[in-house]
Amino acid sequence: MNYEEDRPVSGLDINSVSDLEAEKMTMNGQWLKANQRFDPSRSPQMSLRHNKNKATFTDMVRSADVLSANKSEMVPFTKFGLRDNLIKSELLKNEDAYISIENYRFFVGTYNVNGQSPRESLQSWLSQDSEPPDLYCIGFQELDLSKEAFFFNDTPKEEEWFKAVSDGLHPKAKYAKIKLIRLVGIMLLLYIKKELAVNVSEVEAETVGTGIMGRMGNKGGVAISFRFHNTRLCIVNSHLAAHVEEFERRNQDFREICSRMQFAQADPTLSPLTIHKHDVVLWLGDLNYRLKDIEVEMVKKCIDNQDYKTLHKFDQLKQQIDVKAVFEGFTEGQITFQPTYKYDPGTDEWDTSEKCRTPAWCDRVLWKGKHVKQLEYRSHMDLKTSDHKPVSSVFDIGIKVVNEELYKKTFEEIVRCLDKMENDCIPSAALSQREFHYKDVKYRQLQVQTFTIHNDGQVACQFEFIRKLDEESYSKPWLRANPSKGFLTPGSNMQIELEVFVNNQTAATLNAAEEKIEDILILHLDRGKDFFLSVTGNYLHSCFGSSIQMLCYMNGYMRDMSEESIKRLAHMPLQMKETFLGAEEPSKIPKELWMMVDHLYRNASKQEDLFQQPGLMSEFEAIRDCLDSGYPESLPGSNHSVVEALLLFLEALPEPVICYQSYQKCLESIGDYSNSKEVVSMLPLYHKNVFKYLISFLRELLSNSDENHLDIKILASIFGNLLLRPPPDWPKPSNSDKWKCQEFVQQFLQLGDP
Repeated sequence: MNYEEDRPVSGLDINSVSDLEAEKMTMNGQWLKANQRFDPSRSPQMSLRHNKNKATFTDMVRSADVLSANKSEMVPFTKFGLRDNLIKSELLKNEDAYISIENYRFFVGTYNVNGQSPRESLQSWLSQDSEPPDLYCIGFQELDLSKEAFFFNDTPKEEEWFKAVSDGLHPKAKYAKIKLIRLVGIMLLLYIKKELAVNVSEVEAETVGTGIMGRMGNKGGVAISFRFHNTRLCIVNSHLAAHVEEFERRNQDFREICSRMQFAQADPTLSPLTIHKHDVVLWLGDLNYRLKDIEVEMVKKCIDNQDYKTLHKFDQLKQQIDVKAVFEGFTEGQITFQPTYKYDPGTDEWDTSEKCRTPAWCDRVLWKGKHVKQLEYRSHMDLKTSDHKPVSSVFDIGIKVVNEELYKKTFEEIVRCLDKMENDCIPSAALSQREFHYKDVKYRQLQVQTFTIHNDGQVACQFEFIRKLDEESYSKPWLRANPSKGFLTPGSNMQIELEVFVNNQTAATLNAAEEKIEDILILHLDRGKDFFLSVTGNYLHSCFGSSIQMLCYMNGYMRDMSEESIKRLAHMPLQMKETFLGAEEPSKIPKELWMMVDHLYRNASKQEDLFQQPGLMSEFEAIRDCLDSGYPESLPGSNHSVVEALLLFLEALPEPVICYQSYQKCLESIGDYSNSKEVVSMLPLYHKNVFKYLISFLRELLSNSDENHLDIKILASIFGNLLLRPPPDWPKPSNSDKWKCQEFVQQFLQLGDP
């Protein structure tokens, strides 16, 4: 089986190849024509800037995301076939017969640059060692603190720091850039020696925002997944929640990144890779864990005495790892350098500002996996651009390298054995459970039940959940099987998780009682029989995902309503007569919205970081239950959690505050305040009331901007893209449309009442 015959060759310098060669460039092992090459992690504007200025970049680094399938890689099985997966399984069992472990040198660096441009050479950080590393993994945080970067994810700082890194790489080697990925101010760069680039394949990059509403990119992580020879590696760069007391939010950010960071595989039928499914994980970044329960004077005394061992006992990250609350399974080397935060920029002096921050080891590097040996873990005090100092760690990592001759022999032997077994027996399996009931399903609260599938037959079997006739997916959108397909050798078991999760896309039909928690799953055995699994449950109706009219006309709380009343109220038209349904006089705005806004008005008008710091999921769940049941009478949780609940409430509305039919008119009225007010005046009564109420509240917050430091652009951008949303069947809004939504709301915040 000649699996190398059509393999593309790459790892080339995109600026040094001919046009003909450029036509044959590959990305992640796939043939691409020159006009098809792109980097999805970069904005069009940034790509344009790089093309204009590429001649000014160092000769050591070129920006080609140009990689091939590794010549020493296992046979790439492109189909979800029983025979292919059995071969792959047997190859993995016998990999000691054809694989050797070879060490490669990795340089891992992290630097929070505090929104600054590079003003000094990075060579003392990136090229301190006498021998050049084989791979560089370099992460930045707070690359750009401007509002434009925050909301539109576009910044000239990306190019500036890319060039600074390129200039700072070790002069004794030439490097190719494998990947650049950025989320607002969090950027990760991966480089490799040019001669080793041919051994890299399956490169994927993803981002996870963990800021407010669980996705704003001011906090979160970016990651690169790739195969080097025959080892899967994942590099994660994260910027977690700030402030001393917010260690639980940092823990939550870590869990969010781990659960939501998923990388597509070369075979689209396979489940995405999560961070923990890699052989080696390197995690770097500004993790923001602080020193707790120790006075600043004692901290500085320990630093002066270089007593880092004593000081480390007060480190929140160490404490949280010790109780297995975060980074379970990860290792961090011994810290023998002074805290890297916080300094007066341009100096080595500790923070002398009014806040006088306590020094802390915010900037860290951890790892997980086999054959990893840390050689260095250090800070770099001579770089003074930021209020942080950069950190670096050097590793020798054992990489699995395939002996092709031995691999071929092992492969051929497995195929011979399979040929003898094939068609001898019919696959058979047994399930531990076939009926599943989910009690009290709630909005945005995951419920998981598990069952076991056991291969009780004589041959390997392959299973897959298949879709029913005339249905697009194997399950309803609120239900997911993990994994949805798999492979079992004789006598083996696999645990399957059935996850029920109601989000914005599914809440509206469930709240309107148009949909129920009911589904039938078909689990199909390849060349075998089908199993039918029954999934039922009861959904607790919520104000989240209910319409404005429904909530205004609703007497009492959602949990007290009968299903008949819910159905009746859910189907009210947007425009209706005052006597509709003969109901009691409705509320002018939903009481649930009033409860959240009134709480913030009374308790948070002067609070800093409002609308910029996320809440806790546990507190959101308590707030949701309070709004849906009326108990307790006052909202629980922090002000940040109430803010997040408010934003989620607006995002979950099945018809946004500015109705879908008025969306385009709003964009066209930008710059004409009279026309904008006219559009608002034509909204349905209760939508108009909500818009006016929210604008009044935001204007009140802005009147306290000296204390809460809120900015009109921040509020306009957040609410602009919540109050105005394009119809569901429209394309995702462009940056230009997002800007128009911001401008529409900003007019009302600046010029007066609508």
